[in-house]
Amino acid sequence: MTTRKFAALLRGINVGGARKVPMAELRQVLEGLGHGDVQTYLQSGNAVFSTARTGPAPDPTALARELEAAIEAHFGFSVPCLVVDGAYLRAVADACPFPAAELEGKQLHATFFSEQPGAERFAGIDGPSYLPEEYRVGDRVVYLYVPNGLGRSKLAEVLARPAVVRGIDVTSRNWNTVVKLIELTG
Repeated sequence: MTTRKFAALLRGINVGGARKVPMAELRQVLEGLGHGDVQTYLQSGNAVFSTARTGPAPDPTALARELEAAIEAHFGFSVPCLVVDGAYLRAVADACPFPAAELEGKQLHATFFSEQPGAERFAGIDGPSYLPEEYRVGDRVVYLYVPNGLGRSKLAEVLARPAVVRGIDVTSRNWNTVVKLIELTG
């Protein structure tokens, strides 16, 4: 039996009063799927859980689809979910091309992709025209440096356009959240 810790990243919940997912109920949904050590972090759709399954190691994509179905059954609306394991989160942090330790958490974001985005998705983005904002593509993640915060970022708007994200589940977290999720899945 293999036990691993995962982080579930839910997209677009509890924003502006829409698609309400209380964290206590999200914990119940995850426990109902047979997961243990369930914790939530903040109100923006971050949950950590362990799973022990016999046979091959659990597939994060299968865990995400299972959670999406359970959320829709429980709450009555669909919520895209990404599930990643602690080792992946640690690798994302280790590969960060920006000096994360020197930046405020609101200045650095990670946008997680359900699959690796091809270079063609970013071909029309003139990165230098957005300086001092910058982005770099990693392993199923885009690192985004926004010195004045995400809310004022023109580059973040461009990276969220359909040409970049169409057909792929994506969700962003600030660096403070990434670090906390690494701690909780470690």
